[in-house]
Amino acid sequence: MTVAADHDFGSFVTQARSRGRLVVQPRMGFAGRARMRAGLERTRQAAGVTVGTITLDSYTRVGDFAAARAAVTRNLPLNGYPLLAHGAEATRALLDGVQDDAFPVQVRHGSARPQALFAELIAAGLHATEGGPVSYCLPYSRTPLRESVRHWAESCELLASAGGPGTEPHLESFGGCMLGQLCPPSLLVALSVLEGLFFAQHGLRCVSLSYAQQTSPEQDAEALAALHRLAAEELPPGIRWHSVLYAYMGLYPHTAHGARRLLESAARLAVRTGAARLIVKTAAEAHRIPTIAENVAALELAAHTAEHSRPEAPPPADADGTVYAEARALVHAVRELHPDLGTALVRAFERGLLDVPFCLHPDNLGRTRSVIDDRGRLRWSATGGLPLPATAGLRNAPAMTADGLLDSLTFVRQAYDS
Repeated sequence: MTVAADHDFGSFVTQARSRGRLVVQPRMGFAGRARMRAGLERTRQAAGVTVGTITLDSYTRVGDFAAARAAVTRNLPLNGYPLLAHGAEATRALLDGVQDDAFPVQVRHGSARPQALFAELIAAGLHATEGGPVSYCLPYSRTPLRESVRHWAESCELLASAGGPGTEPHLESFGGCMLGQLCPPSLLVALSVLEGLFFAQHGLRCVSLSYAQQTSPEQDAEALAALHRLAAEELPPGIRWHSVLYAYMGLYPHTAHGARRLLESAARLAVRTGAARLIVKTAAEAHRIPTIAENVAALELAAHTAEHSRPEAPPPADADGTVYAEARALVHAVRELHPDLGTALVRAFERGLLDVPFCLHPDNLGRTRSVIDDRGRLRWSATGGLPLPATAGLRNAPAMTADGLLDSLTFVRQAYDS
């Protein structure tokens, strides 16, 4: 179903949330224009409150536009939509009659150097996208963080300048999804808030903050409560924001029933915690790129679960304050380094005040580690130079072995397949 809204992505989500509706969204991208349009049309028609997605292909993401154009010319398969290869005029035609006030569309990409992508999506009549100087650099790129910060500052300012009457550009931080799994929730919350602050510093007035479902529903609820609290405290006045939850981004269940159970769990978590939007995954995630029909089925399952998961009590609080206290300490330590958020982020990684477990990017010191404890919660096992409270970290955590890492990576898959 559709919900009337203003001419922008953020207003649509805000209005849906004010009506008690969870917005559900696929991670859909196809190489051909006809199939991409069909995917958007089917998403719009799905039972639930939906927004559209155009996910770009890997060549376009890394700036190899010539390879993307060659693939389009030769009709070769791609893992997403080659925005620059098709061009703004063709993409406008694709969107004509599909994107409107009742069905906004977001571009998802994965680039540490997104200026050309931002210019093209704006030219195509799109004003919502996502990423961030840290979250689209460390996991996906060898680009130096300092360069990514510069590229993202320019891109944010370009997007912010594209607004006008009835159009408010929207940018979503991917900071809450670092590496997809095994990153303790406090760091995910802190990175999402810090990227939101970076966006605001470079002119964006409408943002969203992300969090990816992890290993413990209870801990995830505490993390989303911490995200909401910290965002309310840290984001400057006049910034409109909402939170977006990602269905689990690590190794997905092999079985269809396991995948369904995991997505249902994500939808219930979103409703329980007051998240405004849910990025879904499908039963095919463990095996291949999903079809349009599989994406629609996932959207409708999530929407149906959300509709039957009305919260009867206030949203949960961060039970013992652990996630909030750690995230707040990280955010404040970074902000104290320099008034410019980009400079502060670079310095924070240089000094190990921010350090992502298991991340191999050259600008990440790699001195932190995480472990899943006996309650299924994701904890620090080594905190490196993180400026965390003395209570952070699991005492006497065993050293991580290859078998232990494999067990951690498959923890959620095994739990939901069994």
